[in-house]
Amino acid sequence: MIAGAGKRRLTAPRATAVAGILFALLFTSSVVLVRTAMPGDLSGGIDWVEQGERQIATALSLMPFAGIAFLWFIGVIRDRLSEVEEHFFSTVFLGSGLLFLAMVFVSMAIVGGILSSVNAKSDELLQPDIIIFGRAIMLQISNVYALRMAGVLMTSLGTVWLRGHLMPRWLVVVTYLLALLLLLITSLSVWVALIFPGWVLFISIFILVVDLRKPTG
Repeated sequence: MIAGAGKRRLTAPRATAVAGILFALLFTSSVVLVRTAMPGDLSGGIDWVEQGERQIATALSLMPFAGIAFLWFIGVIRDRLSEVEEHFFSTVFLGSGLLFLAMVFVSMAIVGGILSSVNAKSDELLQPDIIIFGRAIMLQISNVYALRMAGVLMTSLGTVWLRGHLMPRWLVVVTYLLALLLLLITSLSVWVALIFPGWVLFISIFILVVDLRKPTG
């Protein structure tokens, strides 16, 4: 059970869980589709864009809906944080969440720009260096800056959970450890990018299971 459930409970836990699960699934699918369409290193050429065009287009169509689900997720969570009067941490939570989402959208927009450039069939736009440069910027934004904001989000939320006795201590510790990885590790690997949605999926399922186990009477 959630520690201190008799004192304080999450507002609309099922809405939080559903939004979190949708975000995790849509975000993960989009990231995996984009990253598997790319070569393993920043090599020259544009063949990977043309060969993975359908994958990239599908990823670009999924990410906006992942963003909507994420906004719903942080909105419901922050509503609960305001009730426990953790104004500082709720502000950090909201700010880092919005920055994370904005950077993700920017990185995906860069991917969309690369795809559009290739489809334009313009010799000037098809210079390999431009493709490499755009891809490098996308990876830096998504895996360095966006994931660090995700780490800040996790840290602030874990602190509120700890101070308000809203979640088990072991879950707070796991949250801190994963947040530390995102804050300290700089990697362009797709697996590092999936730590955050994996965490959101886990806590969403946890919240849903606890809510379903509560007595209805």
